[in-house]
Amino acid sequence: MKDINKILYIEDELDIQAITKIALCDIGGFTLEICSSGKEAIQKISSFNPDLILIDVMMPEMDGPETLIQLKKIKGMESIPVIFMTAKVQTQEIEYYKSLGAINVISKPFDPMNLAQQIKNILQ
Repeated sequence: MKDINKILYIEDELDIQAITKIALCDIGGFTLEICSSGKEAIQKISSFNPDLILIDVMMPEMDGPETLIQLKKIKGMESIPVIFMTAKVQTQEIEYYKSLGAINVISKPFDPMNLAQQIKNILQ
C-alpha cells in the first residue's frame, strides 16, 4: 500500500472535526481536507485527490454509507481506501460497512492521541 499523507475527512460535527484535525495533523502529520457533508466531499474529492477517506456514518441529508457509494462512482476514486468512524459498531453494522468497500471501522469515541497510529495500523 502506498504512503498515506492526504486524508479526506467527512464529519458534520464541528467539535469532532476540531479534535480529529489536532489528532491527524498536529500529532499524526497528515494533510487533512475536512468536509461537513457528503455533498461537499463529492465536490472536493477530485481536486484534493486523497490517499485515504475517513467518513462519519451518521450525517444529515446524505449519510456515510450513501456518501461512500457516491464517491466510488467518481472516476479514479474507486480504489481509495475508506475507513468509517462511528459509534455504530455492532458486528452486523461493521459487516455492512465493509460490504460497501470500507477497509475498516474506527469506533467513536476515539482516543485523539492514538488516532493517527490506529489509522497506520489499519493500513499495514
